[in-house]
Amino acid sequence: MKTGQQVKSSRGGTRSTFTLQGFGFSPTELRSLRALKTPAGIQRFLDDLPYNLSFTARSPRKVLHDRTASCLEGGIFAAAALRVLGFPPLIFDLEAEQDTDHVVAIFKVRERWGAVAKSNFTGCRYREPVYRTLRELAMSYFNVYFNLRWERTLRRYSRPVNLARFDHLNWMTTQKPIWFIAEHLCEISHIALLTSTMEKNLTRLDPRTIKAEMIGHRKK
Repeated sequence: MKTGQQVKSSRGGTRSTFTLQGFGFSPTELRSLRALKTPAGIQRFLDDLPYNLSFTARSPRKVLHDRTASCLEGGIFAAAALRVLGFPPLIFDLEAEQDTDHVVAIFKVRERWGAVAKSNFTGCRYREPVYRTLRELAMSYFNVYFNLRWERTLRRYSRPVNLARFDHLNWMTTQKPIWFIAEHLCEISHIALLTSTMEKNLTRLDPRTIKAEMIGHRKK
């Protein structure tokens, strides 16, 4: 059955058959996702998972069963879980220099942006929906986004990506790697957060901040 096919709902509107069928998840999987209830509940689920240090790109279904996630996998899982709860499956990409990028699931409540994310660092995870713009949300990660040389590395952010664009590839439930999402994030344009002068004048983080941000950090 095609994912774009529409059927009438009991309330008189139309809903995709893909939606009515639970986005491809089994009834047991859907119950697990719906039990998370809120964006904060999704974050708690991700926080309980060990951070995945392997170079993999698990689908949300695989994350749900394997019980581990990287930044990429966690952000995409959160987008799928948000979709099950009634939010659009949105992510955006935080782009860094001399560091890895960070993939974050984003959501809106009363016209304010919030975020859910999996990270190996304390401060790069959940954000309450209090940010008026995506730039504000991106900048909330700036002060705690650093590499192991203690340099502040966040430089750019992307526009939101609605993962429904990949429904034809079964991104939520496939057993295959979903690198195509990461590849798409690498191809789209990003918006600068800092001027060149700002970048030149950045200081390194202090030991106290580093210690706080490394709580629970997992090493290979």
